[in-house]
Amino acid sequence: MHDEPTAGDILRSRFGYESFRPGQEEAIDAILGGRDILAVMPTGAGKSLCYQIPAMLLPGMTVVISPLISLMKDQVNALRASGCPAAFLNSSLSQAEYVRTVSEIRSGEVKLLYVAPERLQRANLPMPDENESPPLVVIDEAHCVSQWGHDFRTSYLEIAAFVDDIRPRPITAAFTATATPKVKEDIRRLLCLREPVSVGTGFDRPNLYFEVRKPGNRKAALLELVEEQRDFSGIVYCATRKAVDDVHDLLSRNGFSATRYHAGLEDRERRRNQDDFLYDRKTVMVATNAFGMGIDKSNVSYVIHYNMPKNIESYYQEAGRAGRDGSNANCILLYSGQDVRINDYLISGSDENGDYDPELLAHNRELLKQMTFYATGNDCLRRRLLSYFGDPPAQTYCGNCSNCLTEYEETDVTLEARKIISCVYRLKQRDRTFGKTMIADILRGSRGEKIKRFGLDTLTVWGIMKEVKAHRIRTIIDFLIGDGCLATEGSEYPVVVLGQGYEAVLMEERRLYMKLPREQVTEKTLYGDDATDTHAEAPAKADDAARVDDTDLFEKLRELRKEIAARESVPAYIVFSDATLRDMCRKKPTTLVQFSNIKGVGSAKLERYGDIFVQLIRGKD
Repeated sequence: MHDEPTAGDILRSRFGYESFRPGQEEAIDAILGGRDILAVMPTGAGKSLCYQIPAMLLPGMTVVISPLISLMKDQVNALRASGCPAAFLNSSLSQAEYVRTVSEIRSGEVKLLYVAPERLQRANLPMPDENESPPLVVIDEAHCVSQWGHDFRTSYLEIAAFVDDIRPRPITAAFTATATPKVKEDIRRLLCLREPVSVGTGFDRPNLYFEVRKPGNRKAALLELVEEQRDFSGIVYCATRKAVDDVHDLLSRNGFSATRYHAGLEDRERRRNQDDFLYDRKTVMVATNAFGMGIDKSNVSYVIHYNMPKNIESYYQEAGRAGRDGSNANCILLYSGQDVRINDYLISGSDENGDYDPELLAHNRELLKQMTFYATGNDCLRRRLLSYFGDPPAQTYCGNCSNCLTEYEETDVTLEARKIISCVYRLKQRDRTFGKTMIADILRGSRGEKIKRFGLDTLTVWGIMKEVKAHRIRTIIDFLIGDGCLATEGSEYPVVVLGQGYEAVLMEERRLYMKLPREQVTEKTLYGDDATDTHAEAPAKADDAARVDDTDLFEKLRELRKEIAARESVPAYIVFSDATLRDMCRKKPTTLVQFSNIKGVGSAKLERYGDIFVQLIRGKD
């Protein structure tokens, strides 16, 4: 009699890993012990194994509810490549494929079945036995159930009723990468989780480098960043469809292998473009936030946000699509004050009927404010992100973000702050309010047409900061807004107004100190932008995402992987991830026994690919 396999046995034999990552074993043990769980684990932490391994050990067929077709297809391809019997049911299947999949389910050949939440509403799911119920129901991207999250889907509200109708009630496991305390409470309540075991590994992704740039010319900055990693996969996120089209054209004109994705494209083109990126036929994906959730591509080396997102949850999830295999990767935000206005319009102005929930609108504007503080502040970017999710690090210095690596000096800005606050105060006395640019123009003594028309050159504060650059004034205004001395009002054209505590600064009862970059450099305008900007000298970024000791061997392994992937009609990372190829370069296995010790090589992949990869490595030596 053979002993029953353990979770560790499945981890080694099917997935090729020797040890669990933090949180995985805790989640697996809870599920196998019959407990509901709520797991909040960042992208790259290995959430999928937390339910895939129990599914292989539990009797019957596990049901995985997943929001996107692309996720199902990739997960199933990866599982099958590892020797795990899995299938999916969704609208992408032809009638013949659907019938064949149902036949596999009926015959008991499937251990994991992936379905969309919408399918739960339309028909009962086929099971191996009519009287059999799934032992485990998994809800992936569980934050979609909460309207306070960044990707609410009404179909997720039907999941609790689906689970409740199953007898006996299955174990229920909810997984998400990003969730604030408020969203986590919604997940527990709306999915009717029963005393769930809470699994959390923290939100930190040490392999990700975070940077915010405020370039005078966004196009030039983008071209420079993409050129730095020309040979590696990356995603460029834009706020609107028009921006996606413009950036895609810009990159294509400049010789980059780019494609695009947004809801305005025909379904066929979206699928083709997505596959071009997933299968490494194109290296850069330019997209709106419609692209990404469920994309399991492991070798994304950088994510650039051409526009600032509406909230930190969206930003962190999108940025987190870089470095999924644990490699160093770069997450860079190109910030402009105009992004705030665009996002406020997307939050409120896009509803032509004005039919929105005032509480939800206020909530989303508060989220936008937090995102703006992230983009304009000078404290550690990683700490700002983690604090937002209630997971602040012990240290205030991470050493792997642009703010921590930029040399700042503590500067007394009390006098400048008093002048700025005085300007807003004098405008209030005249029943006038203006935006940051106009306030800077008044203080710098502009003689523009609008200044004269409103008689603003007669203000006592006109021209009192003539010697200060406009960028510095706007930066200090952002600081004062973050501090609360000033505030903003309005949506499409936000204006600066007095906040709480401004009087203490005006009356010299309080001094203000602000971190400012020690060295300032000026960017030249290359594409005719209206004005240049100044920013700190660019800090050193994270090490190259694909650095290996033997680059020649690495390229040969990538080429072999590409050939196999093309032959099997799967994305290259389904065969092996870049991290696995790098492990091959380090260890240079020349026997199948040695090859079996490579990270990510399980028994199925050893049998399928071992000989051909070992032969290539031997030939290299």
